[in-house]
Amino acid sequence: MKNAEQVTFGGSGLDRAAHLRGDVDTMAAARAHPKAKCLLLWRGKLLVQGEALDQLCLLPVLHELIANGPGGIVPAPVLLGLSDEVPVFAFDISDWMPEGVDLSELGAFFDRSEQQHPDLPEGQVFVELRRIMARLSPRDAELSASAKAVIAWHETHRFCARCGAASEMSQAGWQRSCPSCGGQHFPRTDPVVIMLITYGNSVLMGRSPGWPEGMYSLLAGFVEPGETLEAAVRREVMEEAGVPVGQVTYLSSQPWPFPASLMFGCAGEALSQEITIDPVEIEDAIWVDKAEMMQVFAGEHPSLLPARKGAIAHFLLQNWLADTLD
Repeated sequence: MKNAEQVTFGGSGLDRAAHLRGDVDTMAAARAHPKAKCLLLWRGKLLVQGEALDQLCLLPVLHELIANGPGGIVPAPVLLGLSDEVPVFAFDISDWMPEGVDLSELGAFFDRSEQQHPDLPEGQVFVELRRIMARLSPRDAELSASAKAVIAWHETHRFCARCGAASEMSQAGWQRSCPSCGGQHFPRTDPVVIMLITYGNSVLMGRSPGWPEGMYSLLAGFVEPGETLEAAVRREVMEEAGVPVGQVTYLSSQPWPFPASLMFGCAGEALSQEITIDPVEIEDAIWVDKAEMMQVFAGEHPSLLPARKGAIAHFLLQNWLADTLD
């Protein structure tokens, strides 16, 4: 697709400055840069500001919450890269516990809660990225996806996968090294195919258990070891909906930091419209034609809700409706 990278979390041209990560002196100089900024995270949420909560709040690296704050998953700020030649870091303060917060609400499908730290100005709050992702600028979106994914990786990979010893953060947060066996571990990214499966003028839509009533989206699934993207598309559609797929083409990709996927958007041509769902995989699957999907996107459909705005499913469907998939 010509406009492939316009998808949310698409490339904004961030200089990830990988060549700086392993040099201790260079990293110290980056943290001491007078304009160096840091994105704060709390329990996977990001610090944002603005009336529409559509701007990342980047604090000075020497801010008290970063230098002497409650801390959390990582012992030191993680270098995200250089934005307009200014170092940008990410730091987690998940050890902070807001008063009166019901932690069971965190991570819900629609988490609309906001957390205000007492040491930050009114209006700078922690929010769930899914809630605001479509409103962020391309640069803020890329920074957010990178920060959320790498911090989440540290949370689940604190021990060496080879010997089980506690590992240590290295390479400015982009590696974990084992002091016991010398093992080196890097942030994982799980490949997922998400499929715009069409038959004539209709597209195949499915829904998972637990989704809001009426919400349908494109079918998706993880790529297995030794499998091509094309094979994964055909296997997943057959497993979930019982629909055979012929030609498959690649369209666009999207980093999806929930927690660490890379979504490969593909188009596939169905060879049949007969659906046989696997209830273990999905709750339902239906064919929706373009006229009906136009109603869905306009919010005028009596029973169907659109795919989440900001997700690649919404992006692909939007381009399908506009005939801009090439």
